[in-house]
Amino acid sequence: MPGGELHYPISPSTTDLAEDESWVWTQIKAEARHDAESEPALASYLYSTILCHSSLDRSISFHLANKLCSTTLVSTLLYDLFLNSFSTDSSLRSATVADLRAVRTRDPACVSYCHCLLNYKGFLACQAHRVSHKLWTQSRRPLALALHSRIADVFAIDIHPGAKIGKGVLFDHATGVVVGETAVIGNNVSILHHVTLGGTGKACGDRHPKIGDGVLIGAGATILGNIKIGEGAKIGAGSVVLRDVPPRTTAVGNPARLLGGRDQPSKHEDVPGESMDHTSFISEWSDYII
Repeated sequence: MPGGELHYPISPSTTDLAEDESWVWTQIKAEARHDAESEPALASYLYSTILCHSSLDRSISFHLANKLCSTTLVSTLLYDLFLNSFSTDSSLRSATVADLRAVRTRDPACVSYCHCLLNYKGFLACQAHRVSHKLWTQSRRPLALALHSRIADVFAIDIHPGAKIGKGVLFDHATGVVVGETAVIGNNVSILHHVTLGGTGKACGDRHPKIGDGVLIGAGATILGNIKIGEGAKIGAGSVVLRDVPPRTTAVGNPARLLGGRDQPSKHEDVPGESMDHTSFISEWSDYII
């Protein structure tokens, strides 16, 4: 595949989506059967969560409902809510499949699609957020905020229901991630733990970052204000970014600065959100000292 090419088209055909979803679901069931045979202690759990369901949308709706339910927000209500959203909105299903593929491809710790579906809280939080965002856009905001609160409580990741997230997104580890109301995250983006996409004060309106396609944001990075992180950019771990970052460049440090300088920043050809290359810039960062 040519350097810089994104793996997932923004609008796949209905046929392609159905085939891709069918393939991933078949793979998940095969992996679940294998795990149930090799670890009988998990057989009942795997059956109730995956193997007894007829489709991916039913399985993930059941799993999310049981993860996010409480004594007052019951699992049956949440199951109906999730299933109605996933089963009637092909864009949600397309995003779920793309996210599964992203985790399986980019994270060497992910041993199977089944493992991701069951255990990756970044993936699960993102799918639940997609439903809360759908509710938000339908002006069902009290329910969207209630779901948002449960997602934050259970998964330790705080994504406002107003935030827009593309597909093929990886929240790696995900603990401590905060995404503000007017933030936008593009396709094929990878975000590590303790990343903040926040505002800069009490101002209202459009006040959060816009993250382009293929961006990689390292652990602990803070990006503040209504600024744009260009397509294919890389934000180093622990960086504090307060200004726009051009496409295909690397921003590192606190305050962040562009590798190569502001006037002629160094550019890369790969898509860091997919390659997960966090450290290639170090050899060019002249004042990096141990």
